[in-house]
Amino acid sequence: MRATLAVLLLFVGCENSGDDQAQVPSDNQNPEDCNFEASTPPFSGTIFIDPDIITANDSTSFTGLTYSGTGTRTMYDRRNGGGWITLEPFLFSASYNDGLEIEIQINPEYGSVENALIQAEKYAPVIGRITTELRKDVKTVWIHKGFESFGGGNNNLLIYPEWSMEYYERQGILEETLVHEGAHSSLDAYHANDAEWLLAQKLDCNFISDYAKKHPIREDIAESYLTYLAVRYRSDRISPELKTKIESAIPNRIKYFDSHKFDMHPIQ
Repeated sequence: MRATLAVLLLFVGCENSGDDQAQVPSDNQNPEDCNFEASTPPFSGTIFIDPDIITANDSTSFTGLTYSGTGTRTMYDRRNGGGWITLEPFLFSASYNDGLEIEIQINPEYGSVENALIQAEKYAPVIGRITTELRKDVKTVWIHKGFESFGGGNNNLLIYPEWSMEYYERQGILEETLVHEGAHSSLDAYHANDAEWLLAQKLDCNFISDYAKKHPIREDIAESYLTYLAVRYRSDRISPELKTKIESAIPNRIKYFDSHKFDMHPIQ
């Protein structure tokens, strides 16, 4: 599992107008002319751009939770410098109405099934608000105590409830953050190194955020996908100015995402 550590440590975050095609800027037709160093991304990070892209009032595909007891599992924990640990977490099976299931593994530091259940019941429905496409490769969720940022990759979502309450929930961006992390788990492996995606980067000759520009392979999919979701499926919830800013920065990435016909349940 250590070979996948670099993937795991990825950080972090309606009217369907999907038939509209973004326009390619004429001065960026030749990808070899692109100078990424000169580009100016419109955002620092995309999970912060609008808290209403997905909200607690939106539909969830979550249908139920079953306690499975405890069992030996290898989990990653960012605390104390980060590392793989072998524990016997509390285990819950979360079911979703698109046929997907996720094992939620909760650190035994929570002390009791009752305490662990509180965490599972809180996050399983929230995870169900992100799309089938973003959950399709998520096999596990790891929940630990502590003030550490969320993570995605390794077919997993990594959650720290204290950090969530202090930062994501206070800003209203819990769902947006899980979109970002779900993209790491379910989109990166298919698209981050795809030749057409890399061409779209060059044709746009910009990144959606400073974070994506700093990590063009590791973060560009996750940073761009949330803004794609916003302009294509939540355009009525964002300002016209924000929509224009996104479409102007990454028109070819938007076209790339359009071409893949992602499963947007339960948003669509």
